[in-house]
Amino acid sequence: MADTRPDLVAEALPRLGSDRAEARAAHRRWRALHHTERAPRGVALRAAVLGPPAEREHRRFGDVDLLVQRWPLPLWPHLRWEVLGGPDGAVLHEQLVRAPGSPVPAAAPGALRVWEHVVDDVLALPGATGVDPGVPSRYEVHLPGGVRARFVWGLLQRVDDGAPG
Repeated sequence: MADTRPDLVAEALPRLGSDRAEARAAHRRWRALHHTERAPRGVALRAAVLGPPAEREHRRFGDVDLLVQRWPLPLWPHLRWEVLGGPDGAVLHEQLVRAPGSPVPAAAPGALRVWEHVVDDVLALPGATGVDPGVPSRYEVHLPGGVRARFVWGLLQRVDDGAPG
């Protein structure tokens, strides 16, 4: 998220007891795991990094049984990292979602809060239309009046109000 909201990332690092160098090192380790033959793959890699999931749920989509796993994250106690895994353990989708029972912040096209709203919060608004930009970590929701809500890994990063520049 540092590429879209470096300001919020800079504010968050001290709350996590970290700094930019540690964040960059963690990102390098994460990327390296994707290229190491010995590292687990798919959902197993997430569990190796994040620990056992706090929640596991089997979900059936058509004739396919999928496993949904969720992990709490210290920066967003009201959200969970959700991974949808296929029968072979491959990651089919992953993003931040609202924790069960967590209140949804007041949402309206002109009052969306970055790093608070997730995709489902905004899709629930009247007239909302989801737009998949074709990049797994990105998503957009178009709202009446030309408002565009832009998400990274399911978390709201930016709202463009549709007003002419």
